[in-house]
This record gives sequence, C-alpha cells and structure tokens, in this order.
Amino acid sequence: MAGIDALLWDVDGVLAETERDGHRVAFNQAFEALGLPWHWSETRYGQLLHVTGGRERLLADMAARADAPALARDRETLARSLHARKNATYADLVANGTVALRGGVLPLMQECRARGVRMGIASTTSRANVDALLQRHLGASWQDRFAAVVCGEDVRRKKPDPEVYLAALRRLGETAARVVAIEDSPAGVAAARAAGLAVLVTRSAYFAADPVAGAIAVGPGLHDRRGWRPALHRDDPGTWRIGLDDIAAWVERRETVAQHD
Repeated sequence: MAGIDALLWDVDGVLAETERDGHRVAFNQAFEALGLPWHWSETRYGQLLHVTGGRERLLADMAARADAPALARDRETLARSLHARKNATYADLVANGTVALRGGVLPLMQECRARGVRMGIASTTSRANVDALLQRHLGASWQDRFAAVVCGEDVRRKKPDPEVYLAALRRLGETAARVVAIEDSPAGVAAARAAGLAVLVTRSAYFAADPVAGAIAVGPGLHDRRGWRPALHRDDPGTWRIGLDDIAAWVERRETVAQHD
C-alpha cells in the first residue's frame, strides 16, 4: 500500500502487557522456586525496565542487594539460573491464557495480511518467550505470518542499540524508508529511530508517561482512536481502532512528536 511495505512489531508491551502480567509474575515465582526471599513489586519492576533484558535486570537488581552473591561470577551464575526458570514459568503462564494480546493488535495483523503489507518481529526478548505468546494466540504456525523474526538470541546488543531492527530489515530485504516499527518504550523508539525507521508508539502500562522523541504518532493503543498525537484526520464513528490508513497518513505527515510527563 502507499507509504508502507512492512510493519515491524516489538513484543513486550506492544503485542501484550507481558511485562506486567507475565514476566514480573514469573520472576517472582522463580525467586520463590530457588528459595530467595526476593519480590519485585510493580513499582520496582517498572524501575528495572529501564535496563533492557531480563538477565541484565537481575544483575542490576543484585548489584543493589546486600543479600546477593558478593562475587560477579556468582551473580552471573545465579542470574542465568533465575532467568531460565523465569522463562519456563512465563511460558506456562502464557499457555494458561494469563497474558492476552492487547486490543487492536490482531485486527491490524489481519488487515496487513489482507492488504499485502508484510510483517516482522523485532524483539530482544528470547525466542522461547516470543514463541510461547504467539503460539498461544496465533497458533502453531504463527511464524508463517511474519516475513522476518528477530529475537534476543539473534543479536549481540539489546535496545536502544539498533542491531535488532537492522537485522530485521535485512531479513525483510527492505530499506527503512517504507517500514514502520511499533514500539512502547523509549529504548525501543531509540533503537528503531537509529535504524532509520518511522516509529508508532502505543503506550504500555510501564511506559505510560515516559518521554519519547521522534515518533510519527503516540497514543494509548491500537484499540482506541482517541487520545492520539497528532490527532487522526478522520474520525469514522464506525471504526474504533487504528488501521493501516491511519499509519500511512502519519507516515506521510512525518511529524515529530515529543511526549513529556
């Protein structure tokens, strides 16, 4: 379609509120399973999300704990064990239906398929986590819907480094000019922008008010046409969600949006 050849989806916070409803819960269960008296509240987990990567968040938290292992190598070993246990627990939570797709996500995916706009996944979460979520909601053959799937194991550097988006563009065989990324976090926006992509921001629970710069549009989610900046040109009372025509219009305008607290 005019202006857009492909969409690149982030996963955590964009496809689903995985951080709040899945990963945080799974981390706490992993702490309990390994006999650790640790618990991440929603507030503490929100602070830790400014560190990209689950293992990296564990290490950041341990650096501030008096009851964490004193030696760096021991903290690394513990972080790897906890992260592996967390991922297994997260997969169980997703399989049990605990983590739902955000509103408007599935309709936009269906519209992309109907209109010939290719899709990709560009996430630095693990492939196992992506597979657990999308297999639950899209079925065992979910990868057939995506022309590119790039996950944490495929890159050396996490967001805000643009590596994951540059890898996704290579797999798509596209230049950045006609591809749009959908993100929710400042680090994700920075990564996409550094790769030259236009970025649409769908605010998530943990990044509801964080400043983001350089997005073509910022709003509450794909499920709601209200509250977007820039405002939508058309307000069809029969259309409740964000569609490809809306995204194409924002791409065409190329207005830089800055959101502040």
